Amino acid sequence: MLTEVVRLHGSLLNAPLPLDLPGVGALRVGREHIIEQLEDYIIPRLTEIDAPLLVVVGGSTGAGKSTLVNTLVGSRVTIPGLLRPTTRSPVLVHHPEDGRWFGADRLLPELARVSQATTDQFAIQLVPSTAVPRGLAILDAPDVDSVDERNRELAAQLLAAADLWLFVTSAARYSDQVPWDHLKNAVDRNTAVALVLSRTSAEDVATVSVHLARMMAARGLKDSPLFAVPQGEVSEEGLLPASYGTEIKGWLEALAADAAARRDIVNQTVAGAVRTVTRKAFPIADAVALQVEAVGELLTVADRVYDDAQTTLLAAGRDGTLLRGDLLARWQEFVGSGELTRTLEAKVGFVRERLVNAIKGKPQQAERVGVAIEMGLEALVADHAERAAGAAAAAWRERSYGEALLRSTTDDLTRAGRGLRTRAEQEIRAWHDELQELVKHEAGDARHSARFLALGARGLAVTLGVVALAGPEVQGSAADSVRLGRTLLESTIGEAGAARVVDQARGTLARRLTTLMSAERARYLAPAAQWELKPDAPDQLRQAARRVDDLRFAAAKKGTGGHL
Repeated sequence: MLTEVVRLHGSLLNAPLPLDLPGVGALRVGREHIIEQLEDYIIPRLTEIDAPLLVVVGGSTGAGKSTLVNTLVGSRVTIPGLLRPTTRSPVLVHHPEDGRWFGADRLLPELARVSQATTDQFAIQLVPSTAVPRGLAILDAPDVDSVDERNRELAAQLLAAADLWLFVTSAARYSDQVPWDHLKNAVDRNTAVALVLSRTSAEDVATVSVHLARMMAARGLKDSPLFAVPQGEVSEEGLLPASYGTEIKGWLEALAADAAARRDIVNQTVAGAVRTVTRKAFPIADAVALQVEAVGELLTVADRVYDDAQTTLLAAGRDGTLLRGDLLARWQEFVGSGELTRTLEAKVGFVRERLVNAIKGKPQQAERVGVAIEMGLEALVADHAERAAGAAAAAWRERSYGEALLRSTTDDLTRAGRGLRTRAEQEIRAWHDELQELVKHEAGDARHSARFLALGARGLAVTLGVVALAGPEVQGSAADSVRLGRTLLESTIGEAGAARVVDQARGTLARRLTTLMSAERARYLAPAAQWELKPDAPDQLRQAARRVDDLRFAAAKKGTGGHL
């Protein structure tokens, strides 16, 4: 059982509810509560099943909890609060030989251990006393209806960590709603409870006790003990006369002396807590599944947007979109498109020779073409990335949780990534370097020919770049100048070689453009990833809860009742 409960705890930690979907607020609170229940009580108690019975004294404001604890112990171990709210740490009184059970790695592990009275509400004061029998410890908790929020939270946390509640109320407060809400939680969890009617005049004890007993029976507590501690004079040490606590003290001492009775109470409370945790785990798993689905929808939308953007970007990188404006002007300057264009129908050898002669000694113009290609491609990538980011952000904003996801990251997802231009520049320059290697490799022995040397690797590389960027859609003078470029390649590396390097150039450019857009797409995965919404989290949580339930049912079938 301990192993499976620990796994259930891990499954809950791996099942967050970050999206603000309808109704998620209450489930978040419920998830936090059952994680606390596992950490504060169930796992420590199953780890140390023979640890002393923890009796938490809780109840209403001014009911006399601290006074009762002092009276039971026979000395002032906890300070009654005269002012409300009483701001101090809870006090745990135990037998000196039982101190090892209450270290920082055991019960309520997130609360610091102190030996002196303190106002630190995130600490617990440990008080050893031989007046408390071995096998039992008494914890004085804050008011469940305190005006201080932390006091209320701490009271609920301590009661959830108890094996047995000693719930104190008074004639003035016994019908208040808040205490009964806590007692309802105890009934729902099958927690062992005893009630104490305190600060009630002797003449009213019988009447109020009868009415309180009826309320207990109506609310599922008919089998819980009810003790009465009448109003009495409190000494300077904060104690009532010893006789006032005799009945409760005798009952607790009898429990301490009866190992079987203690174990029955522990088993009852632990089994009830485990049942409650597993029951509440299933709605949380369903809610997590909705969260996973919602994030999946957002990511699907982003994928669709970036798929479209990538498709249009790759098309624009090979259909001649870029062969206009400055790039076209620079290219035509390089190849000299006037007379050569007019003589394209002439003898092929004549055109090739004229073309080679026309571009001899133009390294600077080749460089200008290369720069124009780079600038055109960089602008093309930036434009598509900006449009994709804007479209994806607009789609996410149609859902409130998508808007929250956009706000959750410091990266402005409505715009292209800050480093995109630098990355694009690096990728496109690397592509140009690849083009030079392609023409060198394809030229082979022809690299030493007069024609290759006249054109140079750079001149052939920019020519290859222009031809690779142009598609059949290119018309007019641009188409004629591209034909000149293909003629130039064929004149140097042959027709088959030119076809190969053009295909390779287009393929390597497509891969580099895809890499750039994939990095932009990944920015939309980051906010969802930071919330750690794992697709299998709902099923893992359901399976963990079922395994715990199966063990609990098996124990019940064997006739062990609440035993785990």
